[in-house]
Amino acid sequence: MQYYHISHLHQLESEAIYIIREVAARFERPVMLFSGGKDSIVMTHLAFKAFYPARIPFPLLHIDTGHNFPETLEFRDNLAKELGVNLEVRYVQDSINKGKAVEEKGTNASRNLLQITTLLDALEELKVDAAMGGARRDEEKARAKERFFSHRDEFGQWDPKNQRPELWNLFNSRRHSGEHFRVFPLSNWTELDIWQYIAIEKIKMPSLYFSHNRDCVKRDNMILAYSEHLNLRESEKHEMMRVRFRTIGDMTCTGAVLSPAKTIDDIILEVAASRITERGGRADDKRSDTAMEDRKKSGYF
Repeated sequence: MQYYHISHLHQLESEAIYIIREVAARFERPVMLFSGGKDSIVMTHLAFKAFYPARIPFPLLHIDTGHNFPETLEFRDNLAKELGVNLEVRYVQDSINKGKAVEEKGTNASRNLLQITTLLDALEELKVDAAMGGARRDEEKARAKERFFSHRDEFGQWDPKNQRPELWNLFNSRRHSGEHFRVFPLSNWTELDIWQYIAIEKIKMPSLYFSHNRDCVKRDNMILAYSEHLNLRESEKHEMMRVRFRTIGDMTCTGAVLSPAKTIDDIILEVAASRITERGGRADDKRSDTAMEDRKKSGYF
């Protein structure tokens, strides 16, 4: 199906590559945050194009919660090997073992919030001065407040009310010792842009994004993947469903959608017709009206 706005996607690609190159030029120890989701995969693809034929000059950093989908981890390892890029993995379980993070309890327990401690420790350990993330402004209202170059203080905290202006793509990368930046090359992309670009560039994607049979649990108007990490309520039962995932995070909080979409063209049509954002099925975003913003202020992606 050739219904893509090619010129529009080329403009977004050019902008993102420019920002990635700016990060490589301005900072001494940048990293690219990698979750194994479609946005981080596209961002990694853009980094590959930005520096080809040389290798990507900075590592990928993945915060492994221990509750990831196995498909995500397999795809991550294969991609890093294929691109010849340095992959740094840090584990939430290590933060728990050291007493720096406390495991949540109850049926809605998640390790999503615990990632903050592990991430900030990893950035300090690696002496990172810029961490690129795949967040987009259309995902969630808190992410719409971010700049391309988003300043973090010495505690890794974000102040959405005190951000630097970015006029004419002039980025202020000045920082004091101990501070760092989060940089978002995909800020102006939408979910539909991402999938159209994936189609044009023929980018490989994890099988989770395509319709498949999976053992699932219905909970609070969401469909969650059944796993050993999910604490079932007494009334809950798991059953086989035909689903796919629009966004990928922990198995305990990432909602699936009932879908017959088996191809990227099917997904594009489905996304174009959807009136619910992809994060509308994330349990971690439903804890409060400001759940994402509160996490981001504390150092979340």
